[in-house]
Amino acid sequence: MKPDSSSVLNSRSRPRQHHSGGLVTPDWPAFSSHPLSALSLLGSQEDYRSEGKANESEEFGPVFTQEPEDVIFPLDSDEKKVAMHCEARGNPPPTYSWYINRTEVDADGDYRYSFIDGNLIITNGSETHDYGKYQCKAENSFGTVLSREALLQFAYLGAFSTKTRGGVSVREGQGVVLMCTPPAHSPEIIYSWVFNEFPSFVAEDSRRFISQDTGNLYISKVQPHDVGSYICLVKNTVTNARVLSPPTPLTLKTDGVMGEYEPKIEVHFPTSVLAAKGVTVRLECFALGNPVPTITWRKINGNIPKKARLRKSQAVLEIPNIQLEDSGTYECKAENPRGGTAFKGHLQVYTLPQWVRMINDTQMDSGEKLQWECKAMGRPRPTYRWLRNGLPLTSQGRVETLNGELTIHKVQQADSGMYQCVAENKYGAIYSNAELKILASAPVFVHNPVRVIATLGKDVSLECKPRASPKPRITWRRGDRRIQQNKRIMLLRNNTLRIVNSSRADEGNYVCRAENQLGSAEMTAILWVKEAMRVELSPSRVEVTVGESVVLSCKATHDTSLDVAFQWFFNQKPINFQQDGGHFEYIQTVRARSSTVDLMIRSILLKHAGKYGCRAQTSADSVFAEAELLVRGPPGPPGVVIVEEITDTTATLSWTRGLDNHSPISTYNLQARSPFSLGWQTVKTDPDPVTGDMESAMAVELNPWVEYEFRVVASNAIGTGDPSAPSRGVRTKEAVPSVAPANVSGGNGRRHELVISWEPVSEEFQNGEGFGYIVAFRANGSRGWKEKMVTSADSTTYKYRDETFPPLTPFEVKVGVYNNKGDGPFSKVVVIHSAEGEPREAPSDVKAYSISSTEIRITWKPPNPGPGKPRGYEVSLWKDSEQEESGKKQRTLKNETSMVLTGLEGNSMYHITVKGFNSIGQGPATAAVTARTRKAPPAQPPSSLMWIQEGNNVTLSWDPVKAKDNESDVIGYMVLLKQEGRGHNQVTRTINPSTILSLPEGGTYTIEVRALSEGGEGAVSSQVRLVTSSGKLEASVRAKSSQCSVHCLPQSLTWTALLLVLLVPSASW
Repeated sequence: MKPDSSSVLNSRSRPRQHHSGGLVTPDWPAFSSHPLSALSLLGSQEDYRSEGKANESEEFGPVFTQEPEDVIFPLDSDEKKVAMHCEARGNPPPTYSWYINRTEVDADGDYRYSFIDGNLIITNGSETHDYGKYQCKAENSFGTVLSREALLQFAYLGAFSTKTRGGVSVREGQGVVLMCTPPAHSPEIIYSWVFNEFPSFVAEDSRRFISQDTGNLYISKVQPHDVGSYICLVKNTVTNARVLSPPTPLTLKTDGVMGEYEPKIEVHFPTSVLAAKGVTVRLECFALGNPVPTITWRKINGNIPKKARLRKSQAVLEIPNIQLEDSGTYECKAENPRGGTAFKGHLQVYTLPQWVRMINDTQMDSGEKLQWECKAMGRPRPTYRWLRNGLPLTSQGRVETLNGELTIHKVQQADSGMYQCVAENKYGAIYSNAELKILASAPVFVHNPVRVIATLGKDVSLECKPRASPKPRITWRRGDRRIQQNKRIMLLRNNTLRIVNSSRADEGNYVCRAENQLGSAEMTAILWVKEAMRVELSPSRVEVTVGESVVLSCKATHDTSLDVAFQWFFNQKPINFQQDGGHFEYIQTVRARSSTVDLMIRSILLKHAGKYGCRAQTSADSVFAEAELLVRGPPGPPGVVIVEEITDTTATLSWTRGLDNHSPISTYNLQARSPFSLGWQTVKTDPDPVTGDMESAMAVELNPWVEYEFRVVASNAIGTGDPSAPSRGVRTKEAVPSVAPANVSGGNGRRHELVISWEPVSEEFQNGEGFGYIVAFRANGSRGWKEKMVTSADSTTYKYRDETFPPLTPFEVKVGVYNNKGDGPFSKVVVIHSAEGEPREAPSDVKAYSISSTEIRITWKPPNPGPGKPRGYEVSLWKDSEQEESGKKQRTLKNETSMVLTGLEGNSMYHITVKGFNSIGQGPATAAVTARTRKAPPAQPPSSLMWIQEGNNVTLSWDPVKAKDNESDVIGYMVLLKQEGRGHNQVTRTINPSTILSLPEGGTYTIEVRALSEGGEGAVSSQVRLVTSSGKLEASVRAKSSQCSVHCLPQSLTWTALLLVLLVPSASW
């Protein structure tokens, strides 16, 4: 049905998702005076928006925004209320009612039912009373619609019967089925079995299987360790509730073992399986038998889908996301050495109906013909039925229904209402809703008068589109005279008055009259004719270089009574000056009869090249002018680089030209990258240079047997462009090596060895597979070379051993290279001496003597000069009570011939040996010499320190120290005088327990005393601190013991002394 464009109300359709008023051609608002402003051009848009707001209050029938969904409600839920949701919009707001299993819910007669808005609330729901299909009905004064049907189920899991289950007794090797017999439940449950006690679950394998269809446990071949108690555990998939069955004991008969027998399929999928498209299908098949049968699957007349998976030791065929093409006959086969058996079943995939074409809201004039068609796809093929205001609609009188088509002849006001097309098959139904409005109104013009501005010499159209139903009759007049059509003035089929080649004489008022049986109305169109606007864009073509700036000027000459608006475009897209303000600036100048706008483009980039357009628009006409901007810049990247030919050192490359960006390409630069290069490197070429008119060149002086990528960079007078994309990686061909090893040297090694070393050749220069080294050498004065092959490319050393040549024999040596293609060059000849070997003689004249209780000095003489010269010496030391292996070892830093061994025990006998060593090894050790450390020094420090000052001298005395039997005898004393703040110390030695010290100047001094013995220095005395100032002495004693004394002095001595005793530890020195 095609609507007549002469009336926007005659027939129009809209989707139910969008309810809005029909589009109305706006009229120009009245003008108070000239000149016409650009703002007046927006009047129609403002009026249209105002009309849109008014349409927000438009009245319409119910439209569902939420329909009820399927619900599974747990009966053990703490929430005792079930909610079925339904919501619709409409004006006036709709009211709601509900149906359960096609029977209306009586909320007044049953307190358990209540309505909240459109939602149905069921209190204390039960499966007995409330299970079923629910449907919501929404209605207002414009009609009624029914929602989809939603299924309400209740989830629960009953308890197993507490009756004791009988035991099952079978022979070993026999098959058995343990029945689960689940309790009442809804919806599906998951089965598992417990062996003996929870949570020891039965593990499924090729011998044991738990069917999720029957819940039974199948054991194809019972073994002795299967004996025990079996408990079936079921779990509700919604509530997660679990219950356990009473145990079923399984025992073995004692009358023998079951012999082998052929398979028997005990559990299998149905002979006909129905599955919804998109779900996961599980087909079960398990057999009893001895030996344990093997399960295999196949699809008759087809292949099992690749997405299918075998589970549970092939007892389950799982097909995810099932599709129509997965339908067919499937067979499972159970086999063992005794025979086989098979089962076949047909899998059929169904689909719910899905809309292909729906119906939309429609407004029509009375007397017109309505034709609606809805179409859905599904499997099985859907059937159709029609509803009007919730009631069935059948073919009768003016109404015809045929499958998804509805026809109503000569519609009447009584046909208004809500219509629904229902497409359904045995698996579900879908609804498409639409509202039919039959219109009846006298003609009305929304905008009146309408002002139209035309351009001199152009065609102009005056529209006449009233709101009216049925369609009105349209006539036009100018002044009092009815307009007659001619070559210049035409009345179009949509009632538009068209004037061709308008002139000033056409200005004036034009009246459109619309009339139907309900009334009439007139609309006045006021026509002005203005001169055409001229637009000049300069320059029309301009070339610039990247980084420069340019100004494009757009000048519009127009009627002075009209305002002009400008808009700039780049490649037909409007320029966003806020977003691109960094490069574009808009400048406008207004004069008497013309207006000019400039477009300034700053810091031009290559991307700014293209077409720039200027559109000037008035209320009368619109003119568009265009200019071209060419941007010169560095070349664009060349096209794909192809390696045409490859040799061991060259690669012939070709490429396609890229953009020259309006400056001719002068040269191409070829670059290569390999695993050994630091990024991209320029390569030498043939020819050199590669000029801009070439699209092929040869890269030369490449390394053989190296994988390269190549790219090309173009340059012109402005600069160098971006590189091309890299070529595919290619490897140059093999060649004989051309680089010899560097830094050939050697020496050291063990006796009779010639050690030769070199720097390995980088993989970049190995030139092929099978790379190795040729080591050539000969003794000085000999003629023939000995050559040895070193096959490892990473080797850096070769050792040659010959006991016939003496140490330090000079050899001429060179190292060459080879690979599978042949031998390469040798290095320069160098002279390398054979190893001198480890020291051959022991040191001589070894002497050892004790220095103190903790030190022994040892001296020796080096061995006689010759091969194997020591580079140092190792001294071994062990006590008389120890083994040599457990002793200490200490090496000299260089070739010293003496050493002081420290950290020893006092009064102990030590054994000492000396041996030489070098980088090759160690020489023989000397015979062991012995030395005993001295006794330890006295542990008792000097005590009872006394002193007398006379001038700058201090007389100091103390009690003698007596050594114990295990201590060294005292042979004297050592007195340390230190001045604080000065680095100088004064040490005085004496054999007597007294001494005289000289204090050179005033200050603070400390005095300490130690006993001397052959075993070393003894313990330090308490510290005496003297402070001298102006010839007076202040003294304090810091003692380790609490014993101290003050001695009277002779009266003949004039001095002042003060003794202060502090109990603090002494400091070491």
